[in-house]
Amino acid sequence: MSRPITTLSSPTLKIPSFSRLSLQTHKSQTISSHSLAIKARPLCSHNQTLKRFGLFLDSRDRKLGFRVNAENGEGESERDGVFDDGERGESTMPERFRYLTKEAPDPPVRWPWFVALGFLIYAWRAVLFELGNWKRGVIAIIGFVGYLLKLLLAVVFHFIGDPITSLIRCIETAIYTFQAFYSGIVRSAPVPELTLIIMLASAVLAIGEAAAPNSVSRQPYLLTLSGLIGYAAVRNYISEPLFWTLLLGLYAFSRFIKKRDDVTSALPAAAVLAAIGEPWVRVLVMVSYLALAISYHSKQLAKGKEEVEVVTADTSSRVPVPLLCAALAIGIHVAAKWAGYRHLTWMLV
Repeated sequence: MSRPITTLSSPTLKIPSFSRLSLQTHKSQTISSHSLAIKARPLCSHNQTLKRFGLFLDSRDRKLGFRVNAENGEGESERDGVFDDGERGESTMPERFRYLTKEAPDPPVRWPWFVALGFLIYAWRAVLFELGNWKRGVIAIIGFVGYLLKLLLAVVFHFIGDPITSLIRCIETAIYTFQAFYSGIVRSAPVPELTLIIMLASAVLAIGEAAAPNSVSRQPYLLTLSGLIGYAAVRNYISEPLFWTLLLGLYAFSRFIKKRDDVTSALPAAAVLAAIGEPWVRVLVMVSYLALAISYHSKQLAKGKEEVEVVTADTSSRVPVPLLCAALAIGIHVAAKWAGYRHLTWMLV
């Protein structure tokens, strides 16, 4: 705000010399700011200094002026001799100091980053927590699938539960029987008795094959069945009368249904009796079967059938299953005994 310098017109205080000046040409002449225009730049930038000398600085248009009022107070303040910033021309400040007039940049604001960092830490903690619970999620999914399978199994058992239960029991019994059988073979297999069985049964089979060629290869199922009957009799699964009845049934089936000769029909029963019978039964059976084979061969010679049948399938004939099982039991027992012996030897060493 500028204060214009005006003359005092008080009735008590008059300066008559002002009225008598020769410079007064008009009574109410206002000293124009054109005649008193200041062409120089202000030497001080402070507002008090400007106000003291009658200068004013307008902050709206930043123009510099000088105010003078007439002594009679009738004149109006005028703004003349105004210089615009654009009329001053370029600054005379040296180039090396101009960087000092540039506005200093504001320091970067860093506190929002701390807020974002807090959110990031919380989010990453949540992610780690979720990643740490993936095992629980997998276990929960597996449990849910297990419950669904149990429900499906319950629905199935509701309709066909009894047959499935019986089948499972049969399978379990078969597995336990096989385990007990294998454990018995490994633990206490009668190797001498099995060896004697193999020798006597092989002798009977050789007699029958010599008297009637292909007598072994023509009835493999009957020989296997006779071996199972002999094992059941030794383990006391069947009684002795049933044992004799089954052997008689094998002979009748082969002789009257399959229409085979006496030597071939009596071969399964003779092999079983020679293998598991008492010593006197073994001797009696082997002697009787040998006599039967000789008689059969003599009859064939008397009929003029001296030609020996050439068997082309001898190379592909297999060992009867009972003899193979006995040999396998001997091998398992010997191998288990050797392994146990070696194991104890290694432990001692």
